[in-house]
Amino acid sequence: MDERTFAADAAPGETVTVAGWVHEVRDLGGIAFLILRDGSGKIQVKFEKEEMAEDLVERALSIHRESVVSVTGDVEAEERAPTGVEVVPESLEVVAEADPELPLDPSGKVEAELATRLDNRTLDLRKADVKAIFEIRSEVQRAAREAFRETGATEINTPKIVATGTEGGTELFPITYFGREAFMNQSPQLFKQLMVGSGLERVFEIGPIFRAEEHNTPRHLNEATSIDFESAFFDASDAMDVCEDVVRAAYAGVADNCADQLAALDLADEFAVPEPDFPRLSYEEAIERVNATGELDVQLVWGDDLSTEAERALGDDVGRHYFVTDWPSEVKPFYIKDHDDDPELSTGFDLMHPRLELVSGGQREHRYEQLVAGFEQQGLEPEAFEYYTKMFRYGMPPHAGWAIGAERLVMTMLELDNIREAVIFPRDRQRLSP
Repeated sequence: MDERTFAADAAPGETVTVAGWVHEVRDLGGIAFLILRDGSGKIQVKFEKEEMAEDLVERALSIHRESVVSVTGDVEAEERAPTGVEVVPESLEVVAEADPELPLDPSGKVEAELATRLDNRTLDLRKADVKAIFEIRSEVQRAAREAFRETGATEINTPKIVATGTEGGTELFPITYFGREAFMNQSPQLFKQLMVGSGLERVFEIGPIFRAEEHNTPRHLNEATSIDFESAFFDASDAMDVCEDVVRAAYAGVADNCADQLAALDLADEFAVPEPDFPRLSYEEAIERVNATGELDVQLVWGDDLSTEAERALGDDVGRHYFVTDWPSEVKPFYIKDHDDDPELSTGFDLMHPRLELVSGGQREHRYEQLVAGFEQQGLEPEAFEYYTKMFRYGMPPHAGWAIGAERLVMTMLELDNIREAVIFPRDRQRLSP
């Protein structure tokens, strides 16, 4: 193929070769137009029937939508064309013919159910608004990485096949590992803690996690992407500061670098970086505010988790991103440190979007004896986690961190109805392919 020019880069006076997909063919009698689409946008190709070779025109009119073609010709200015220019073709090559019957309409003129879209994801991502979601997701991860590096954090990669789960044997996908039982990892939590006890001290990871939860809701997945952070010599407040910075940096990256994508999603006018200084509500204050809304049929009491309805009621009341801090110790994992002056309160925190929970974090228990006691209190066998616990006998610093689901961040940022829209190939209870 001759040197290719992207549709968006074609300028009047040039002879170019453009290649992409047939978005539409319009036959207007004496003239016909082929709209070619590539990753940069669309360009109009004009066929004047009386002035061009008959076989060239016939080939253009017989092409099915979504076929891959290559067109070589001169670029001319044409203010009536969608992009202000058009190509007058010298040649047209059909690189790959598409079937005439498509399982969905990539132009977006005919809506498709989400299940149909996910079954045909390659076609689905040819739509500008769907493609925009994943270009924005890429920017979110880029901006998060940059924000982490600005804090002095080192990016790490931890195992996804493990001998024990982060929080015990529940909600784990078992696999056979050379004749032994192993599991897909729920979280890099234990490994990132081990790293802050090393010479790295401050680390982050963006990678997959696996949870065998039997949920079938618009907000849960069985394979997700977790954005994790951990730092030595941090307390919960320090960790929340970094959390807020990273979330706001992700929004800022999208605002600065994704104008076209936001426009494709009809969000250009309303998208905004969250204001700084996210409110920090204690758990006790949070349940009091939820109860005061009168939105729940049954009042919350101390020790209750925040249900979906409670999260929604509190989110409406606060109206922006906010933290819930000082959770009851009994509802947080063994590795979350309790307050020294009140062991019934943990240092755990959650970051909430008005729609749902985004982040879980806290200061970790770094003292060996208290850590082992925490295992026993939650019915776990410390021996199964010896690779982890023994390192706390060799000088583990105080540390804190958190994890945010990339899909939930993108879902809330872009006001998506279903978390599966933020994943190219989602995995849930029903979906294992494609």
